[in-house]
Amino acid sequence: MMRKILIVDDDQKTRTLLKAYLEKNQYEVRLAHNGEAFLAEFQRYAEELSLVILDVMLPDTDGFSLCKTVRRRSNVPIIMLTASSDETDRVVGLELGADDYIAKPYSPRELLARIKAIHRRSGIDSAVAPRYYRFVGFTLDSVERTLSDPDGQLVALTGLDYQLLKYFVEHPGDVLDRGVLCEETRGRDVGPLDRSLDVQISKLRLRLNDGGKDPHLIKTVRGAGYVFSADVAAAQI
Repeated sequence: MMRKILIVDDDQKTRTLLKAYLEKNQYEVRLAHNGEAFLAEFQRYAEELSLVILDVMLPDTDGFSLCKTVRRRSNVPIIMLTASSDETDRVVGLELGADDYIAKPYSPRELLARIKAIHRRSGIDSAVAPRYYRFVGFTLDSVERTLSDPDGQLVALTGLDYQLLKYFVEHPGDVLDRGVLCEETRGRDVGPLDRSLDVQISKLRLRLNDGGKDPHLIKTVRGAGYVFSADVAAAQI
């Protein structure tokens, strides 16, 4: 289903950061720097949006006014952002039809968690996830959290092995950067000198008989990240 988010915030650094972070997590993001630009984007994409994020303080209007405008035309979920710690702002926003409220400063990870929660409640991410992922003879069971090789034998996996492999098989063919993979497996990003993810991927390659100088399942994309190159078939039973 649609995962397109429209964000209005007058701080360019914040807009750029949120766009990059959410796009890493498979969302399509549109940006606006003030109320006028937001309304133009909303007019264009209203039927495609799965969520709207409104900064309360804007140079030409405020998030409350935009919230009212959106609610007159659409039931799209709304998250409001504010630098104020005043509870009144939160109450007003919710009474105007906002679905959630986040006070600044906040982390992109917290915002992502709120977005996912709203999407689950609204049915955007409600599809039942597959249980089995099959690729080049291997079968990953997401319920039992086990991996079977082409001979039907179980392959020993650590918790990190499983999380990493599951994310790969859920995104076959996608170039996944190190930051995204670390967020998914460790709940945090890593610095450029942290090689723990690379070590973990090397271990996973060995479990998949994908070691050596030229891995064919988990390929390194220089300067960009990693890609799981196998064809994956997902099934419920």
